[in-house]
Amino acid sequence: MTLTIDRRSLVRGAALGLGALLLPGGGAALAQIAAARGFTHDVASGEPSQDSVLLWTRYVPTSGDSARVSVELSETEDFARIVGGGTAVTGAFRDWTVKHTVAGLQPDRTYFYRFTANGEVSPVGRTRTLPDGRVDAFRMAVFSCANLPFGYFSAYAHAAARDDLQLGVHLGDYLYEYRRGVYPALKEAIEARVLEPANELIQLADYRARYACYRADPDLQRLHNRLPILASPDDHETANDTWEGGAENHNEGEGDWTLRKLAAMQAWREWMPVSDAPFAAYEIGDLATYFRTDTRLLGRSQPLSIEAAFRSGDPAKALAAFRDGPWRDPARSMFGSEQEHWLASELHRSTGRRKKWQVIGNGTIMGRTVAPAAVADWIGPEQPEFVRKRVQAGLLAARAGLPSSMDDWNGYPAARSRLLGAAQDAGADLIMLAGDSHNAWAFELSEGGRRSGVEFDGQSVTSPGYEAYFRGVAPADMARTMVETNPELKWADTSGRGYMTVTLTPAAATAEWLFVESTIGRTDRIARTHRMKTRAGRKTLEVA
Repeated sequence: MTLTIDRRSLVRGAALGLGALLLPGGGAALAQIAAARGFTHDVASGEPSQDSVLLWTRYVPTSGDSARVSVELSETEDFARIVGGGTAVTGAFRDWTVKHTVAGLQPDRTYFYRFTANGEVSPVGRTRTLPDGRVDAFRMAVFSCANLPFGYFSAYAHAAARDDLQLGVHLGDYLYEYRRGVYPALKEAIEARVLEPANELIQLADYRARYACYRADPDLQRLHNRLPILASPDDHETANDTWEGGAENHNEGEGDWTLRKLAAMQAWREWMPVSDAPFAAYEIGDLATYFRTDTRLLGRSQPLSIEAAFRSGDPAKALAAFRDGPWRDPARSMFGSEQEHWLASELHRSTGRRKKWQVIGNGTIMGRTVAPAAVADWIGPEQPEFVRKRVQAGLLAARAGLPSSMDDWNGYPAARSRLLGAAQDAGADLIMLAGDSHNAWAFELSEGGRRSGVEFDGQSVTSPGYEAYFRGVAPADMARTMVETNPELKWADTSGRGYMTVTLTPAAATAEWLFVESTIGRTDRIARTHRMKTRAGRKTLEVA
């Protein structure tokens, strides 16, 4: 049977493992693990192909020792005929998580699976393989930026209740690394959404405990239980504004960055239904190729800062020098040369096989944006100082022809040009997917005066967007101003939380943004939606 445990006992005990003594409270935390036994975090699946899928669970035996855990997979929910399975050993060395890839499956098929250990049985999960051959339609749900104390995961609840989704895609910020009370501040946090551990995530045990806290959420568990997920990390799975050699939210007092990064990625691989490959391609029959990428940890150059120019005697002159020098430096990369070369080759391979769409999932936005002049009027006296400084910096940057963000693809123009140029050379019908910004956007991408593709950017699950910082401005006015200022931007919504679906057919690719009714309490109700589409071969957007 599945052991039912209370959430607080679960998150106290979930960090048990090689690093458990590093938790605040040390050995006292181990004494509280007694309640966390059995299948503690439901089940999950990911990495689907035409003939295989990766299955995940977490099992802690009563003895607290290592355990043999078996999985079986069936075409029917009653498990009348088992078609695949396997056995794995788990223990403290991997935080009692289990991952097993089952092969020999049929394409485009729904399967049910369950784990067993020591006479106990996990909940039954549902998963699905990718289609092969002709595909008339394929629909995926896209998520990003789920900050637990900011609200309930209503987006996950709604998606988990659907039966028309074939795949889930999570583009990162699955969790946040901040200590309790930082983001959100304690006065902004939902009281019932208690974040564990309370400290900032630094050590392996910290990251493990935070995953245990998040994965105790019933709506997130249900999403994983019902839908295979292709997941890639963004920055907060390690630390804010991560790059290959550090992060904005990492300082010398927090130890060696490489050790922190390794700890974060170990916990990520333990707790997520993901393979060890940092990037990969997934074939959706004859319809599309989906590319899972890493734009943070592998080869991303350090984000630039233009603050030094503001301190000079002539900011305009300094910004021009910055624009024409460091900002355009071709040595700066988002992917790293290995991944960049791999993706260019894979785009050619996909189009060579006559796939209709080439879909790239990545961490940050590619569409060009600069701060509109009107943003100066959006700042009210209630704005915190960091917001005022960012707005002022954005306005100065815009006057010099520089983007408002140096952390997304706009801060890496040479790398952006290389990717879009590779898509053009391959003849790709390119669709870029991103999260990170917390808001919803739709762009028409271009390079060298030629159309390159479109971009659909999903809003956050809970993390606040522009509406939290410019409360005196009507969201519709804000979005309209952004669209009028930025030629690549064709639609925006800066006021809602939720998720996005992308439906592919041979004729068109359609994005639908679903905005949840609330994140203040548990609900699966949708308040409103918006749809945009691109027709095959056109690389332009229209309202659907």
